[in-house]
Amino acid sequence: MVGEIKKDFRRVVLAAAVGNIIEWYDFYIFGSLAAILSVKFFDKSNPVAALLSTIALFTAGFLIRPLGAFLFGWLGDRVGRKYTFIVTLTGMGLSTAAIGLIPTFADIGVAAAFILFGLRIVQGLCLGGEYGGAITYVAEHVSDERRGFYTGWLQTSPTLGIVVSLAVIVGTRTYLGTEAFSAWGWRIPFLISFLLVMMAIYIRLQLGETPVFEAMKAKGAMVKNPWKEAFLSSNIKFILVAIVVLIGQGVVWYSGQFWALYFLQTVKKLDVLTSSTIVGVALLLAAPTLILFGWLSDLVGRKPVILGGMLLAALTYYPLYGWLGEVTNPGAVNYPVAIFIIFILVSYVGMVYGPVGAFLAEYFPSRIRYTSVSVPYHIGNGWGGGLVPFITSAAYLSTGSVGRALIYPIAVPAVCFIICLFVMPETHKMRIWTHEAAGAARS
Repeated sequence: MVGEIKKDFRRVVLAAAVGNIIEWYDFYIFGSLAAILSVKFFDKSNPVAALLSTIALFTAGFLIRPLGAFLFGWLGDRVGRKYTFIVTLTGMGLSTAAIGLIPTFADIGVAAAFILFGLRIVQGLCLGGEYGGAITYVAEHVSDERRGFYTGWLQTSPTLGIVVSLAVIVGTRTYLGTEAFSAWGWRIPFLISFLLVMMAIYIRLQLGETPVFEAMKAKGAMVKNPWKEAFLSSNIKFILVAIVVLIGQGVVWYSGQFWALYFLQTVKKLDVLTSSTIVGVALLLAAPTLILFGWLSDLVGRKPVILGGMLLAALTYYPLYGWLGEVTNPGAVNYPVAIFIIFILVSYVGMVYGPVGAFLAEYFPSRIRYTSVSVPYHIGNGWGGGLVPFITSAAYLSTGSVGRALIYPIAVPAVCFIICLFVMPETHKMRIWTHEAAGAARS
């Protein structure tokens, strides 16, 4: 083993998770306020077009994420894990806070939408460099035997980021009232980001570099060109396999969590407070499943848990969303049942997402781990999963059919499940605590 595992690794996990929660809060506050942003930054004369335009901007942040992974992955493998994700956290916080300051369509016309687009792109670039750094940082601190469990704690951060965003929205809207929130109070959740990010940066500055990275640096084993070694070598075939795994995982993640919110707001026409409360409570209750299934993958393997989540999602999305529609009619919302249904949807997220961080860290060698983890993750989640809100919402708005809207969320995990049965390896017994083992584990 390269040195002793740091005794304070629980603090490492907590610090990485707190930073991740805040960064995901920043990223998702945009989507949580899509309905309001659509009337603030686009022409209100065509509300459907305005909403789709806002969702398209939300999606643009996903599509740019692989570029951020490409750029910051190189920095993380060359300079270090710690300082790279401090840079990405800072960029995310400043761009999110700036959204709370820009003029609206009523003030400066279409220029408002272009400014919003630019800030959303910065968000996507920064998030593209964040996840790979955080998961690599945690994975390179914890023991091989419990990597799924401890990275599972980190995997709760996107879900908790959504919960925090919804809680801030609900709290602000309740305190200010609907009229004031719609007029100017929607800016507050964005501005709060600045304070949260400053706290997270302070916490992360207290941490050191990972023992694995420090050992590589001491031995002179640093990679000179992470891009070349990751994408122009035999490693590319592992990148391609990881992309397939992560597309399936990403679609389940966004279909089970984020489209549930869009479904309640767009299909069932529930107000922001009601829909946010239902989804927020369900997410909070189901967040521990990410840790549970991460732990389970330490025992039975990453592959059966992840593929089980894909299969269950593909088989049950249609009846579950049909049931959710029946219990969320405006004025007659069955809160306990609605929360329970979304709890089930998020439990599938726990299955596919809880173990995937450990899988990625074990699948790629330490020399190029930051790059190799980041790029397929953000292609799978940013492109495959990130398209879920736009495709499903557009399909529903154009056809009025929930069944047609669910074609993409059902078909993609089903196809990925079949492909992964044959190409996805099992990694939970691989060891990353020596440079030699990390490089040879897959060969």
